[in-house]
Amino acid sequence: MCGIGGELRLDGSPPDLAAVERMLPALASRGPDGEGRWQHGPVALVHRRLRIIDLSDAGAQPMVDPELGLATVFNGCIYNYRELRDELTAAGYAFRSTSDTEVILKAYHRWGTACVERFYGMFAFALVEMATHTVVLARDRLGIKPLYLAEGPGRVRFASTLPALLAAGDVDTDLDPVALHHYMSFHSVVPPPRTILTGVRKLPPATVRVITADGRSTDTTYWRPEFNRAAAPAMSADEWQERLMAALRTAVRRRMVADVPVGVLLSGGLDSSLIVALLAEQGQSGLATFSIGFEAAAGESGDEFHYSDLVARHFDTDHQQIRIGAQRFVPAVHQAIAAMSEPMVSHDCVAFHLLSEEVSQRITVVQSGQGADEILAGYDWYPPMANVARADAVEAYARVFFDRRHDALGGHLAPEWMLDRDASLEFVAAHFGAPGADTALDAALRLDSLVMLVDDPVKRVDNMTMAWGLEARVPFLDHEVVELAAACPPAMKLAQGGKGVLKAASRGIVPDEVIDRPKGYFPVPAIRHLAGPLLDDVRDALTARPARERGLFRKDYLEELLDAPNARRTTLGSNALWQLGLLELWLQRIGV
Repeated sequence: MCGIGGELRLDGSPPDLAAVERMLPALASRGPDGEGRWQHGPVALVHRRLRIIDLSDAGAQPMVDPELGLATVFNGCIYNYRELRDELTAAGYAFRSTSDTEVILKAYHRWGTACVERFYGMFAFALVEMATHTVVLARDRLGIKPLYLAEGPGRVRFASTLPALLAAGDVDTDLDPVALHHYMSFHSVVPPPRTILTGVRKLPPATVRVITADGRSTDTTYWRPEFNRAAAPAMSADEWQERLMAALRTAVRRRMVADVPVGVLLSGGLDSSLIVALLAEQGQSGLATFSIGFEAAAGESGDEFHYSDLVARHFDTDHQQIRIGAQRFVPAVHQAIAAMSEPMVSHDCVAFHLLSEEVSQRITVVQSGQGADEILAGYDWYPPMANVARADAVEAYARVFFDRRHDALGGHLAPEWMLDRDASLEFVAAHFGAPGADTALDAALRLDSLVMLVDDPVKRVDNMTMAWGLEARVPFLDHEVVELAAACPPAMKLAQGGKGVLKAASRGIVPDEVIDRPKGYFPVPAIRHLAGPLLDDVRDALTARPARERGLFRKDYLEELLDAPNARRTTLGSNALWQLGLLELWLQRIGV
């Protein structure tokens, strides 16, 4: 896991090395173990390294292969790199390291851009053909690893984080009105290629972009699951459970590939508990597990230690309970905001940031349970979609998921920021209208798995863990697991209140008390119920000079929220004031 950055000049001039160099401090937390830089003709690359596979200097980046005429910087992990290395060695390639980075170079030389179809893993990389100065950018199937871009006159820059591009300079930091509409309506999700800033874009997941030296650019989408039954054989419920569990066993085993110890973030929910169970089943002993809890607020509990302790005892893990008191909380909120590449409303960010700080003091790699709810229908907005006609799916989805509908948004955003069209509903309609996805629920799960998941929970985990040089691996987002879940009949996923097929498959593997418990989450009550110093910070941000000059929100709506900070909730129960405050806190933090 690392931080990458670079620049390609398109006008024949050399890259701005000073600008590219300015990216490195902003990428440092992603790679605390070393840094590197490389320049050839119109291309410059920079890299910050987190040593996980091949801890020697042979694994350092940027990695250059003069014989093949290729160079690359890479963030992530190719879990099947050993198998690919053996195949490439048999084809005559010689290796100088034992790193997965070198496998990418050889694989590209052997198979071209189609090499990504052979990679099992999470990755974002930039690869340079030195003879032609062609740059190839690629991102993994589920967008687990980020890649941001900023285009300017005669050049393209790219980096693992948005702040790194800002550090390089010369970025249009005007707000994108369509992205703002998504932020306020589409549950704070801004789908690619947009970000909240007009001058920064992100490469979509499962995409390879080839940029030639004359500025021509082509994108190829190399993976898209169908979300229907066409590719799935007729199977009984028992057979679906067996197939799912077999795929998860493989996914968990793949994510143990490392030259350092691997632990688990254990929330006490079914998903992370199952990861622990499958690792124990595969012979992992003394597994390091970690859970976090906060002080209660407004009568709402701030921890789920009962369940995480139960799992830790059952599987005899080396468990650490992390309790966060009030004195650490407010500073941690601001540290979490500083770690965000984009504004992320979920209070889980603070939990993951604090958890990652503690965990990184002991280990470098963890597995985590993100993604199960999105691919297996675990959220409470999925059952209402079950009997909706396919033709009515878009409206039904917007009704249960959107924070605000377009008409209501007119009473919240200042007139100059309002669009004359419902951009969020148009986006959902286009996604739902694509071929595949037989039922309304299939369409909702496809959208959530391929868009919402990427730009909410997955991005959240990446940003917060990498702020502390911690690599998080997510077995539920193994692409073979996602493909299988997409083909599974909707009724099997909705059973037992959601994730029914997973719950049934987990019987006898995970304690029943965990399977049958009410659905939980990372509870952070002090954000759901704003008060004290954090409320003061939100108020200050929303009334500060930059916020007044920006004028995003209607004054009467803002006053209403500030007068009753915890009265207004979005459709899914988020604090409406926090959504506004977080955006301004983030914008002011990055200096916009």
